[in-house]
Amino acid sequence: MLSVTRRHMAPLLAGLVVAVTTGALPALAEGLKGTGGPVHGLALGHELKYPADFTHFDYVNPDAPKGGSVTLAALGSFDSLNPFIIKGSPGAGSSSIYDTLMSSPQDEIFAQYGLLAETVEVPDDNSWVQYVLREEARFHDGHPIRAEDVIWTFENLRDKGRPFYRYYYGNVENVVAVDDRTVRFEFKPGHNAELSLILGQLPVLPKHYWADRDFEKTTLEAPLGSGPYRIASVDAGRAVVMERVEDYWGVDLPVNKGRDNYDRIRYEYYRDPTVALEAFKAGNIDIRAENTAKFWATAYDIPAVKDGRIIKQKFPHGRSAGMQAYVMNIRKPMFQDVRVREAISLAWDFEWVNANITYGAYTRTESFFANSELAATGLPEGEELEILESLRGRIPDQVFTEPYAPPKTDGSGNNRENLRKAYGLLQQAGWVVKDKKLINAETGEAFKFEIMLRGEALVPHTQPLVRGLKRLGIEANIRTVEDAQYESRLENYDFDMIVSGWGQSLSPGNEQRDFWGSETADRPGGRNLIGVQDPAIDELIELVISAPNRDSLVQRTRALDRVLLWHQFVIPMFHIDVDRIAYWNRFGMPDKPIPLQGVDTSAWWIDPEKDAALQQKGRN
Repeated sequence: MLSVTRRHMAPLLAGLVVAVTTGALPALAEGLKGTGGPVHGLALGHELKYPADFTHFDYVNPDAPKGGSVTLAALGSFDSLNPFIIKGSPGAGSSSIYDTLMSSPQDEIFAQYGLLAETVEVPDDNSWVQYVLREEARFHDGHPIRAEDVIWTFENLRDKGRPFYRYYYGNVENVVAVDDRTVRFEFKPGHNAELSLILGQLPVLPKHYWADRDFEKTTLEAPLGSGPYRIASVDAGRAVVMERVEDYWGVDLPVNKGRDNYDRIRYEYYRDPTVALEAFKAGNIDIRAENTAKFWATAYDIPAVKDGRIIKQKFPHGRSAGMQAYVMNIRKPMFQDVRVREAISLAWDFEWVNANITYGAYTRTESFFANSELAATGLPEGEELEILESLRGRIPDQVFTEPYAPPKTDGSGNNRENLRKAYGLLQQAGWVVKDKKLINAETGEAFKFEIMLRGEALVPHTQPLVRGLKRLGIEANIRTVEDAQYESRLENYDFDMIVSGWGQSLSPGNEQRDFWGSETADRPGGRNLIGVQDPAIDELIELVISAPNRDSLVQRTRALDRVLLWHQFVIPMFHIDVDRIAYWNRFGMPDKPIPLQGVDTSAWWIDPEKDAALQQKGRN
């Protein structure tokens, strides 16, 4: 399951669930069990941390003061405030104005607690899930949130929303209103343990608002929401301003206490990360999550950091790192041979890049589920081996004989040994060098392709790949494109190679269909960027989705991971187990340990004393 959070500045959370329990029930680690009636939360394989009478999450300050304004940076541009459809580029914050049925805490792996839903119920056979909405739940116009809104939202997201919703909700057979406040999702036959919690992440939109509007069109009219913030103003393509709803219906709910503390949040758009960085240093941006190691190492040597007006801080996290990679589009003929893909992977020298471009900040990614127990390691055994044996002959033979590891070098920049191996693989695949160019021996066509990048940030990392490929006779050209063109080409899979990735929760499930499922390969706007169409991988995906317990989920995910890796679809890049955040020293934050999923900046607040001191010192 992919977790979706409405919080404005929180990192992606993991929030997948299989077993259901309350604080009064025993742990149910061996699969999904019935709740025995309506309960306040759901969890996987452990007792919920928070009992039915909890008052707030442990990692927040429930007495955090509210007030003040904060400005954040967004990159590129936007032309819509409808984030649920394939058309347009949605503005920052446009999905955060809606409450969801349930809310996921940062300090549990597999848990959700009621937000719009007062209670949730699951039967022993896991054939449905039922939510009872809170009587007091309201949209911003005062209209009560009712079962008809939930049903309208579900049906429109599934039928008219972005393609991934069709697969995310694919195992729902029917949705019915039991009464005005009670909605039941009935499931198709088959085991889909996480589905009850997937539906808890559903944002609920107002049916009455959309009655005379076209849901499938882009809009810059601020839509009606229900959450702690509403869209106050829009400067098309340049800025979005959110304002805290003073009479927000859910302000005192335990899942909200101590969060959403700013009166106004302004998202200011910048054309690229470098310009956004300069805006932060000039005092125009308050908080910056730094994703560029070079910037973190070199760009903050300024007076404001030295005298404490700006704080640089690393916040540890326990999230799965997923996979960031150079992604090969195997819809293109030149990438359809696995030997070619492996050869291209051998041409990138991570060790040199890490030492010379990224200041040694990163760990090489070796799994689609990196930084988690879900990553395939060593050779398969136990249930994982049994699964892979059932697919023998339909999956790469290496899964049985060799632990996967990306190519390694000594970091000197001399990648000769890997390039020699790469050329041997290319020869086996029918490519030969002629006049210093790699030529298809059968067609005479030269091997050349484009690496499409969104902006300049990853150009230095990519140039060593281009140089390595040139030594093999391959002409690879870097092309940086502006945001709108990039999105358009991405949605239509009009690229040869890109840098992209797949975020993973600590309990994967239905979203894997959208990542690698055969049915998604040719559907515009999906996330099967590679173009995977493989029945064996489809079977592995369904095994992950139907895992009966945590142990089985881990083994099945490792099998999927191992097969994906040995298909050599990507050149794995790198990851880091901390969040690097720089911020102007005007914020208070909870004096609590950082939760498992990482720092929750929506639980920060403006500290009046710090803010006054900063104003006195100035930001210049």
